[in-house]
Amino acid sequence: MRRALELAAHARDTEGEVPVGALLVLEGKIIGEGWNRNITLSDPTAHAEIGALRDAGQRLGNHRFPGATLYVTLEPCAMCAMALVHARVARVVYGAVDPKTGAAGSVFDMLVSDRHNHRITVVGGLLAAESGAMLREFFRARR
Repeated sequence: MRRALELAAHARDTEGEVPVGALLVLEGKIIGEGWNRNITLSDPTAHAEIGALRDAGQRLGNHRFPGATLYVTLEPCAMCAMALVHARVARVVYGAVDPKTGAAGSVFDMLVSDRHNHRITVVGGLLAAESGAMLREFFRARR
């Protein structure tokens, strides 16, 4: 999660993006990294999680990542949650809760729904204080 926080800081400092970072880990190795790039790429789908999945897909030449864990500084939204389900990610570990659009248990519970053919183990709150503080400071500075 420390690396995800570094990626979030990169998004904020280098690209002026909302500071969210994500990495995908398989068998103890980072296979994909991403950070928010919505503004930079003019792409509403360029969330940190999607970036990490795309990076892993390019590195591994596959679109599925069974056994992988995604670490992300903010609870995934519905779009990212479904991408993670389709990618067959095994586990999601997130930092701060997203009380408006969180889809890993706070507003929606999409990662464990029995309506899907794949369910993801969810762990929330890892380095939540640091993740949340980075987001609050970012938005406070923009107001």
